[in-house]
Amino acid sequence: MVDESKTPLVIVACGSFSPPTYLHLRMFEMAKDQVIEAGKYELLAGYYSPVSDQYKKEGLAKATHRVRMCELAVQRSSNWLMVDAWESLQGTYQRTAVVLDHFDQEINGQGGLRLRDGTYKRIKIMLLAGGDLIQSMGEPGVWANDDLHHILGRYGCFIVERTGADVWSFLLSHDLLWHHRKNLVVVKQTIYNDISSSKVRLFVRRGYSIKYLLPNSVIQYIEQNQLYR
Repeated sequence: MVDESKTPLVIVACGSFSPPTYLHLRMFEMAKDQVIEAGKYELLAGYYSPVSDQYKKEGLAKATHRVRMCELAVQRSSNWLMVDAWESLQGTYQRTAVVLDHFDQEINGQGGLRLRDGTYKRIKIMLLAGGDLIQSMGEPGVWANDDLHHILGRYGCFIVERTGADVWSFLLSHDLLWHHRKNLVVVKQTIYNDISSSKVRLFVRRGYSIKYLLPNSVIQYIEQNQLYR
């Protein structure tokens, strides 16, 4: 850490990333700007955690491909973004609450970050999500209430606004989300970006260009491995 008076922070994005797009990269940068402006935390790292093949989502490339594409996306473009393959390697689908617990154990299991005076400080872990994910948290039966209390109460969440979505109005109308509002940070998009993985997959299937929608290294990987045809 540079400033040990602040709280060390690691942010985690869970998702399919099939494929990872420039919006997936921008989400981290927007959250980083928010962290710097607030001045409470010092951001140490960001992680992509691709879901396992057990998620059974239509259009999902194999986990090995999705992990590799995430690695290629951050390899030369960032000095603080990384990929954690643990979730993708599990034989069963892992709930987001369990994934965050995994990060907490790996990062804070030995006490957290060792400071210059030899003491330790726990690292704050927060989920990074798009507005569509937070909206799904308000839909009956999609998330278990216990999991939501665990995710939002113990860890917290950065919510990146999506075009046309009023996140605060949505939080206001849902008791559980409103209860944890102090642990939620709404990240406003000043330059809107609506690139989606599903649109990229559709473009590939239709033979359209996907250049400038995602990093060239990822495009080359998709072409080499004939993904999404």
